[in-house]
Amino acid sequence: MSMISRIASDVQLMLRRPPRQQYAALCFRKRKKQAAPEVLLVTSRDTGRWVIPKGWPMPGKKSHAVAEREAYEEAGVKGNVSREPLGYYTYHKGLSDGLKINCRVQVHALEVKDMLKDFPEKGTRRQEWVSCEEAASRVQEPELKVLFHIFAQRFNRESGPAATENNEY
Repeated sequence: MSMISRIASDVQLMLRRPPRQQYAALCFRKRKKQAAPEVLLVTSRDTGRWVIPKGWPMPGKKSHAVAEREAYEEAGVKGNVSREPLGYYTYHKGLSDGLKINCRVQVHALEVKDMLKDFPEKGTRRQEWVSCEEAASRVQEPELKVLFHIFAQRFNRESGPAATENNEY
């Protein structure tokens, strides 16, 4: 590597900002005739790609509470959210000025108990219940794909009413 290339690389590293933090809900439901859970995907408002409900930190709210709030605002669902994160993924968020910033998303499982007819972002997004495998095939972020597979494995291994009541996802 030439000296100029090395300096350019070092300057890029110095100017790189740490990722911004977001919180998300992996919304799921259990079906009576199926062993595997279904997960809820929503479309992003800007590009229409498939995502899970997520948002920025909120003053005075813990991460799992933010995830729960985003699930309500973006998808109109209410339920039991896990206090412990299921995992994390990263992505590049495009801003309105054309810049892209790195975001790290902490994901909390949320077992859906109720779907509301009216919610803040109704009509601005599509939503669909799908299998974990289908969800993994639809989302673009590689680490989120992995989280869907991890969730399905944990769900199958720990399925039963006690697992979700104790928030073990």
